[in-house]
Amino acid sequence: MADQPLSPQNASPVERAVTGGLGTGLILVSLHRPSPAGVVFATTGALLLAGASMGRSVGARLVGVRRTPDDRVAVEKAVTVGRSPEDLYAFWRNFENLPQFMTHLESVSVQAGGTRSHWVAKAPVGTQVQWDAEITEDEPGRRIAWRSLEGALVPNEGHVDFRPAPTGRGTEVHVSLTYRPPGGSMGASVARLLGEDPAVQVAEDLRRLKRLLEVGEEPTTEGQTSGRKGAMKRAEAKMYDNRRTS
Repeated sequence: MADQPLSPQNASPVERAVTGGLGTGLILVSLHRPSPAGVVFATTGALLLAGASMGRSVGARLVGVRRTPDDRVAVEKAVTVGRSPEDLYAFWRNFENLPQFMTHLESVSVQAGGTRSHWVAKAPVGTQVQWDAEITEDEPGRRIAWRSLEGALVPNEGHVDFRPAPTGRGTEVHVSLTYRPPGGSMGASVARLLGEDPAVQVAEDLRRLKRLLEVGEEPTTEGQTSGRKGAMKRAEAKMYDNRRTS
C-alpha cells in the first residue's frame, strides 16, 4: 500500500452543511442538559459551527485528526519490542492473534488460502462491525499490508513494518492505518472530542503487544493481567500444527 499524503483541512460543501447542522443540533441539545455532558455538547457544537462558517474542518485541526485527500483518517504509531523481526512478523501474520492485544477486535478468522480474513470489531451501544480483508503485501520478517474488501461499512487499509532496532534492541513495529469513518474526518473529530480517539487506541494496542510478547502476559482489563500465558509459544505451536495439516 502506497503511503498517502495528508491534505489541508478544508471542508467540502457537503461537509460544511452536515457540520453546521450537527453543530446546531448539539447546541440545542446542550440547552436541555445543564451538566458536564451539556458543556461538552455545547463546546463541540460551537466548534463545528465555526468550522462550517470558515469552510475548514476546525474540529479535525484542533483535535489532531489527520486525513488523506479522499477524507480518510490516518493513524501512524510505533513501538519497540524486545523480540526479533521474524518473531514479530510470525505472530502478526496470523491475524487470529490480533484480538489478544487489540481490544476493539472481537475476532479475526483467516480463510482458506491464508490471504483473506473476516474481521469482527466492537461498535458503540454493544453492536458489531464486520468486514472481509485481503493481504496486499507480504514480505516475511519485514512487512504485512492489508485492505478491506468492497462493501465494508468502514473501508480501511494499513500496513505494519518490522525494522531491526538500533544496537540490536529488538524490533521497531511501525503501524500505518487509514480508514473512512461514517461522516469522514468530521465524524472522527466528534468521536475524538467525545473520548473515542483512534490514535490513542492504536498506541495502547501496541503497548499491550509489547507487554504480551516481552513479558508473556495477556491483559484482561486495565491494570490487571491473566498471568503468564506463553503467547509466542502458543502462536508457534499453532503455526506448526497448521503446517502439518496443510
